[in-house]
Amino acid sequence: MANKPLSLFVGALLAASLSLPAQADWYLDNESSRLSFISTKAGNFSEVHRFLTLHGKIDEKGAARLRIEMDSVSTGIPVRDERLRSLLFGTDKFPDARIMAQLNLEPITNLAPGAQLEIGLPIQVEIRGRKHGYMAELLATRLDDRRFQVVTLAPLVLHAEQFGLEEGIEALRKVARLDSISLSVPVGAVMIFTSR
Repeated sequence: MANKPLSLFVGALLAASLSLPAQADWYLDNESSRLSFISTKAGNFSEVHRFLTLHGKIDEKGAARLRIEMDSVSTGIPVRDERLRSLLFGTDKFPDARIMAQLNLEPITNLAPGAQLEIGLPIQVEIRGRKHGYMAELLATRLDDRRFQVVTLAPLVLHAEQFGLEEGIEALRKVARLDSISLSVPVGAVMIFTSR
């Protein structure tokens, strides 16, 4: 009987430690995450590009914020990267793009390691100071007690006119001497969040 208070205390402490991740802030692991987009030119020639530097956080209330450093765009061709920065994104005035959402963390943090959950999530995207809402189809996977992964089940298709990017795309088309560049851009993501 003398050990009962101690065992209750240890049990309560263990329960508290196990529930901590559900109540903690979650931070994006930039090294393990990826945000990519597809450009299509000359009618049917498509290429995959990405952004190398992402910052993200989901607070304990489920407010999710992702910030993309637009200077980190990477197409594999340095001169093209610079044209995207200057002619399309205008990174001198608009260094970041942002994605915002509100989600319910509990169904994700309650998953057993390896278990998955499909989520339909309204998100807001901001590029060059303009915002537009989308419905994202996501798959969340609990990796372990401190990490979960979120991936896009279907690409999110952004349209240039929603963010005032038409003139920039036309400038890119002219400088590259192309017949056309698509105004629709599919975007995909793999994001891993870690609790602290």
